[in-house]
Amino acid sequence: MSAAAWQAPPQALRGVRVLDFSHVIAGPFATFQLARMGAEVIKVERPGGGDVMRRSGSGAHAFTALNAGKQARAIDLATPPGRAEALDLARQADLMVDNYRPGVLERHGLGYEQVKAINPRIVYCAISGYGRSDPALAARGAYDHVVQGLTGMAMLAGQECDPPIKVGFPVIDAATGLVGALAMMAALRERDQTGHGSFLDVSMWASALQLMYPFACDVLSTGQEIARVGNKGFSGSPAADMFACRDGWLALGANTPQHIAALMQVLGVDPQRYAPLLDSDSGKGPAFARARDPAAFRELLAEQLAGHPAAELEQRLNDAGVPAARVRSLREFTQQAVDTGLLQPLVLGAGEERAVTPGLGWRVAR
Repeated sequence: MSAAAWQAPPQALRGVRVLDFSHVIAGPFATFQLARMGAEVIKVERPGGGDVMRRSGSGAHAFTALNAGKQARAIDLATPPGRAEALDLARQADLMVDNYRPGVLERHGLGYEQVKAINPRIVYCAISGYGRSDPALAARGAYDHVVQGLTGMAMLAGQECDPPIKVGFPVIDAATGLVGALAMMAALRERDQTGHGSFLDVSMWASALQLMYPFACDVLSTGQEIARVGNKGFSGSPAADMFACRDGWLALGANTPQHIAALMQVLGVDPQRYAPLLDSDSGKGPAFARARDPAAFRELLAEQLAGHPAAELEQRLNDAGVPAARVRSLREFTQQAVDTGLLQPLVLGAGEERAVTPGLGWRVAR
């Protein structure tokens, strides 16, 4: 479709009021999704400073990117007037988001049962590090890199001899926000059908397992550990990895025997050189490629790739049907995406608080 065909996100939540007791990234990202779809979001912050993201190292941009379009309300929950004001807002809300440690809002008379007593139709979404099921874990604070360590995510990247390696951005925070938004949309739909509200327990640890879904399923099914994968693709193919080229790196996704044959043809490698290194079953049916001697195969492939420019290989391999991409920095990719029209940034705020964002991550045409 042409760029002109894409439209703004549907305002499906117009008329929905969200009372937002969230801060930092996970909760605000969840309610940002709702605000962009038309919901009225009232963000409650403590007086005298508010959300720590207002004073984060990335300046006002990060706060604006997560909270634009919301109403800000400073309420001191430690005072009777503050609690009364918050309860009045809860009475009128369709959704309420609690992003504090379990028990904090309860102590201020704003827990689920307390709010449900005055608003039976409330959908109450509690977003926390460890959820409500384990009291010992529930009491702990959580940050993205800590949860990466706890859930095993940091032990999937890198090689067996490496220390734990975190994903280089707050991936679990973002995923938790998306899971929270999805849960609230589903609960609103159910309320439309039944007339009853509900309590949603959304946790960072559970969201981390969603991100690791195929590996988590394998471990739960077999009871066996997953070997650290380094830069290998999920397929396990010996040609699904990242390789050094003459002027940079290439992310290569030659997953099937057919991919490998096309790859080697582009590189000009005789099949008699690489075929003996592949498993004899490779090429029989729709399966991922396997190597008899992965180290020898990788050495051969790395040698062949090393003399080529990465950008040239990216084009030639994709033309041959082999998924491949020159490794870029985030700045380089976003600039390319904007220049080519692939990404149409969403500008939020103005002046010093102006934030240029990638939007919601999906587009709609009618």
